[in-house]
Amino acid sequence: MGALPVFRWRLAPDGYATRRQLRSLGLRPGGQDVAAQLERPRRRRAPLVAYLYRIDLAQPVRPMTPAKRAALAKANAARRICPNCRTDAGYCIPRSLGMCVTCAYPDERHVA
Repeated sequence: MGALPVFRWRLAPDGYATRRQLRSLGLRPGGQDVAAQLERPRRRRAPLVAYLYRIDLAQPVRPMTPAKRAALAKANAARRICPNCRTDAGYCIPRSLGMCVTCAYPDERHVA
């Protein structure tokens, strides 16, 4: 097994992309291994590393099926319902609180 090619930050050759860059192009890695990596040096800490994939081996993103879309909508709706008062909070409940803000801080009523 050979070592991965390492490029400096912003100096990767054409034909390589990160996962986010592939996604913006409508592509996914598609099971290919990491082809190279970028390293961004930092002072007094380990460098930041970004993994690169070959664009020519990437595959198109799978289309969203109606069943997946419905499951995603149901999961997002469940994140908005407060387990304490059982109302739709209108936003995703913070995991740090575990309930809506009005249930977490009942003393501090916010006047809207």
